[in-house]
Amino acid sequence: MGKRKRGAAGSGASGDTAGAEGSGTGGAPAGEGPGIGRRTLLIGGVAVVVGGTATAIVAGQDDATRLWYRVPGVEKPRKPGELDHAGAEWVAASSANWRRADRPDDYTVDRVIIHVVQGSFLTALKVFKDPAHQAATHYVVRKDGHVAQMIRELDVAYQAGNRAYNERGVGIEHEGFVDRPEDFTDEMYESSARLTAGICERYAIPVDRKHIIGHVEVPGTDHTDPGPHWDWDRYMKLVRAVGVARR
Repeated sequence: MGKRKRGAAGSGASGDTAGAEGSGTGGAPAGEGPGIGRRTLLIGGVAVVVGGTATAIVAGQDDATRLWYRVPGVEKPRKPGELDHAGAEWVAASSANWRRADRPDDYTVDRVIIHVVQGSFLTALKVFKDPAHQAATHYVVRKDGHVAQMIRELDVAYQAGNRAYNERGVGIEHEGFVDRPEDFTDEMYESSARLTAGICERYAIPVDRKHIIGHVEVPGTDHTDPGPHWDWDRYMKLVRAVGVARR
């Protein structure tokens, strides 16, 4: 979150309260959707243009599957409360704070975005469950390393104030305040690094500072998190170490 607004010091809310997906774009704008036409369907690995000249294109099964999930109204099977990160606690964010999607088939996932709550773990859970908040991240990490997942990685979280970065990013919120380095504990760094390493592995995201960024680095943001006390060198070394250990 980072930049305090609306009395954030008392409530724990922060700059993420403003604008779900950037200025004037909250929610799912009219006409929004993946880049496949509504008149194009995939049937058994063959693309068919409906209502026009019958043209068939033989496609590989992988491409067929990916395109099928981009057809409006078609969704991947999912189970309520299913986790993407083993060991996380499921705490559902309000559906007003995210948009249903089928990533990475409809939007490429190529960013991890690091946030700081400007408040407690419980504050983050509370505001992300509030439909009036109009913002949330996929995960929240507590000082002792406990992780709550609030939105499936399939879906688009209103987290960054930038629609493109929302659609392409997985957001991780961290308990604490940007001006208190003591809030960033060993347990938090290590747990968050495991989480980020797993996300990078799932989506083949390079483990570098171009693809693992702070909220402050999102174009157009007015947020400051994770702030000057977030130890990026330490964090990136931990993420890389987890990746090496898993390989």
